[in-house]
Amino acid sequence: MTRLDPTFRHLRREGRKALIPYVTAGYPGVDITPALMHVLVEAGADVIELGVPFSDPSADGPTIQAASEHALRQGIGLPQVLDQVRRFRESDTETPVVLMGYANPIERYDLLRQPGAFAKDAAKAGVDGVLVVDYPPEVSADLAAQLRQHGLDLIFLLAQTSTEQRIRQVAKRAGGYVYCVSIKGVTGATTLDMASVRDTLTRIRRHVRIPVGVGFGIRDASTARAVAQVADAVVIGSWLIESLAGKPAAEALAAASDLIRDVRRELDKDVPEQDPIPNPKHSNT
Repeated sequence: MTRLDPTFRHLRREGRKALIPYVTAGYPGVDITPALMHVLVEAGADVIELGVPFSDPSADGPTIQAASEHALRQGIGLPQVLDQVRRFRESDTETPVVLMGYANPIERYDLLRQPGAFAKDAAKAGVDGVLVVDYPPEVSADLAAQLRQHGLDLIFLLAQTSTEQRIRQVAKRAGGYVYCVSIKGVTGATTLDMASVRDTLTRIRRHVRIPVGVGFGIRDASTARAVAQVADAVVIGSWLIESLAGKPAAEALAAASDLIRDVRRELDKDVPEQDPIPNPKHSNT
């Protein structure tokens, strides 16, 4: 079992929704990523999605494409991403980390080493889950088996256009959570339709029994709150990446902290009040 399952269980008990920021490894600076991950957690993130830079990120809009290209120019590849996770784990052993990226870097990693090397090394580094954008369920059997062998979750995307058959396939293989794409298009688009999001989640939940997070198109705290009212998790990507652009490290860290803190505060407005748990130390009996 990864850190994802207990994290979602804890949030469910508290009546809270998971806040999952996405950042591209190595952006906006080569060495900033572990510090950025810590800042996000301190600001209220429950899970970190760490983007693996790739030269042809077909599902990403211009913001994340530019971040990926910047990181690649600085020499950030999958081995460096795993090293950044290891550095993060030196002082945070609890927050789940999910790698999000494409098949090519994983396949190349194994080709240069041996089959299954990525899954083994990711687990050793402290990764909890992997989301491979261009690995649909029907071609993911080998990777799923390798990840499962090392205790990692394979996370899948679903969308408004996903068929019932695709949803059932994902339900059989997915672990951790399912990532629901809220819009038609690439990351960073702004045409989020909450009625469509609700309808899509209803279809997904007929088959999927693990948490469902929603991402793409969330660009302000009020929209994040609206999504959290119907989903188990909210993923913030392009909006966060934009807040880092062109800033030196200290300013980028502060901007990320402010953004995630604001979203966390908005999401928690819907947390039900709970009766305080009696403290035995203060009991008169």
